[in-house]
Amino acid sequence: MDDPEDLRAFVEVVHSGGFSRAAGLLGVSKSMVSRRVSHLEDGLGTRLLDRNTRGVRPTAAGEELLVRAERILAEYEEAREAVSARGGRVIGTLRVTAPISLGVLHVVPVLGRLAAENPGLHVDVDFSDGVEDLIQGRYDAAIRAGTPRDSSLVIRRLASARGLLVGSRAYLDGAGWPREPRDLAQHECLIYGNAPSSDWRFMAGDDLVLVRPRGRIVTNNGEAQLQWAIDGLGLALLPDFIARKAVRDGVLEHLLPEYPTPEFPISVIRPPGAFVPAKVRVLIDALVEAFSACPDIGTEPV
Repeated sequence: MDDPEDLRAFVEVVHSGGFSRAAGLLGVSKSMVSRRVSHLEDGLGTRLLDRNTRGVRPTAAGEELLVRAERILAEYEEAREAVSARGGRVIGTLRVTAPISLGVLHVVPVLGRLAAENPGLHVDVDFSDGVEDLIQGRYDAAIRAGTPRDSSLVIRRLASARGLLVGSRAYLDGAGWPREPRDLAQHECLIYGNAPSSDWRFMAGDDLVLVRPRGRIVTNNGEAQLQWAIDGLGLALLPDFIARKAVRDGVLEHLLPEYPTPEFPISVIRPPGAFVPAKVRVLIDALVEAFSACPDIGTEPV
């Protein structure tokens, strides 16, 4: 049991629930994963996995090994990174999760640069508007729009953002221009299905105004809302990092600027722990630099 890749194959099979899935995550063949696990079992003289039609489960011995194997691999990665950092290299696999629109628009370029600058770095990114569990998903970092619910995570704020109420001039000339939030009850609204609340929120001075939008079109993708707003299908309340460029270019009108929406943070989050891998440090530094220079994110007027 002197090859850490045997341990890595075993851990990946347990977490993914199968040899094929583990092979895909590790970037090797299914037969290679099977050989590594068999080599581990032969060396220990015991069966580590129970295989059946529903998948793969660790035996009692496998459960005991799993805890130790995860610790061994974590320490091994720390040692590799510490040694590599002395030579100025960043290595390993960087697993990141990010919201779809924010990620594609503003995180993809950062990850691309990191991959180009660090040939020993592998990047595995999951774009999802769901709130992924960092620990269970074994992510190194997450980019989040909004306030994280888990206070145990380590948070680095990247920017403050807010929503922009937008519509096309063609739609507004036909349906009328809203003058205050309550006017939105008379408008066709493009609704974001993944929002934590059904209400659109605006500030009237220090007072919070809630509006329940109505509309025929619901989606879980902000860029789809943006395109439909441009096409004149209704009004949309979009994060500024999606809508600001269209407003600046005159494609969409920014409505009710005197009733701004509440600010929300954009943050990069990592699991708790004093040790910060070099790959995570360079990611955080690159994100801080990129977001501080981004003209499409911010709470200043459009």
